[in-house]
Amino acid sequence: MQELSGSQQGFGGDLRFGEEGPGAGLRGADKICAAIAEKSMPGAGSKPWRAFLSASADENGEQVDAIDRVGDGPWYDRLGRLVAAGKDDLLAERPVGADSAIQDDLPNEDGVPNHQPDPLQDPVDNHDTLTGSGADGRLESASSTCLDWTSAVGESDVDGKPMLGHSWPRGGGGGGGPGPGPGDMDGTHWIQSHTASGCAPGVSLIEMGPSPPGANTVGAGGGYGGIYCFSRVP
Repeated sequence: MQELSGSQQGFGGDLRFGEEGPGAGLRGADKICAAIAEKSMPGAGSKPWRAFLSASADENGEQVDAIDRVGDGPWYDRLGRLVAAGKDDLLAERPVGADSAIQDDLPNEDGVPNHQPDPLQDPVDNHDTLTGSGADGRLESASSTCLDWTSAVGESDVDGKPMLGHSWPRGGGGGGGPGPGPGDMDGTHWIQSHTASGCAPGVSLIEMGPSPPGANTVGAGGGYGGIYCFSRVP
């Protein structure tokens, strides 16, 4: 399982990565996953990587739910530590049975904790991770996917606001999202914690609380709009 920072300002909500046509956002996100896997571990990019993202329509016009894209498990991180043995464990607030070193700080593509990637430096605030999904791993709503991961436009009625999970538990919503409610919208769920301010690219890695007024980026509340990536084979 991996996360991605993308270019200097990230991709925002447009994850097409050179793909075109219906379903391009999901296909591009999968290519991004494969690309960073290959960079981290040469040869790993040939595995069947899938981004943990939901969408309202794929290339066939069918709804796509993130939990159906990633296989049945088990899943391990870059260093071979267990993330979850199966879907029931994976869908918990924090993955049940995950290695204690990563359960509350899901690692990046190199197996490094997101909250403190450099142990010699202060922690960074990069918890927000795009999913477009509810706590059940299924599409949250048509407005929670940045037009099925093809838009990097800021806040608008058309492009919506993407749903985010937290790679490490940041209480209180962290990004200015709603308070506690359905789907554990309190900042601790790795799949569904709150919506981003918008779909525009943007990076914010400084501990500063909720998104500032007028923000419209995927990273305004802490992060860069990273994505979770799963291989469907060990």
